[in-house]
Amino acid sequence: MNPPEEYINNNLREPGQGVSASDINKSQFNGTNLSEINSLDRVRDILFGNQVREVEKRFGRLEERLAKELTNLRDETKKRLDYLETYIKKEVDSLTERLKNEQLERDAGVKALAEDHRNLSISLEKKIAQFDEQTTNSQRELREHLLNQSNSLQDDIRQKYEEIIALLERESQELRREKTDRSQLASLFSELAIRLNADVKS
Repeated sequence: MNPPEEYINNNLREPGQGVSASDINKSQFNGTNLSEINSLDRVRDILFGNQVREVEKRFGRLEERLAKELTNLRDETKKRLDYLETYIKKEVDSLTERLKNEQLERDAGVKALAEDHRNLSISLEKKIAQFDEQTTNSQRELREHLLNQSNSLQDDIRQKYEEIIALLERESQELRREKTDRSQLASLFSELAIRLNADVKS
């Protein structure tokens, strides 16, 4: 590795030396021969060779150190990124699992609610059907009872009517036979009216 130009220009002049980088450049541009240039290189090597090699060694060590630091930094960064990636992946998996469990619980709750609603609807329909059946049976029984009462009342009325007709016929026949007077006929009708009233009240 050759030393930087600034380093050569700044360190070319030594105490007791009258040669500078500008003087060398001037001599080169003035048409000096190759032997002088070679001797100048030897002079440079004598004057600055150790320093240049030391600088090169320092640069080499610095490069090695920088490379090592960069490698360590890259490895550390990779480790941290891997750890961060693993952590984020675990968190995402955990959140996904939680969301999945919550979704399953929610679905189970919705299914249970739907099942309860269906059972309640079925129970309500059964109760309504039973109520309708009971109402229909009650109405039928009430109609049958009313019909029976009506038939019984008609039979009673018919029987009373027949009894009254028979009584009237008997009484009229007796009246014809006995030729009773009007007072007896009035009492007969009064008795008949009393019986009719009693039958109606009963």
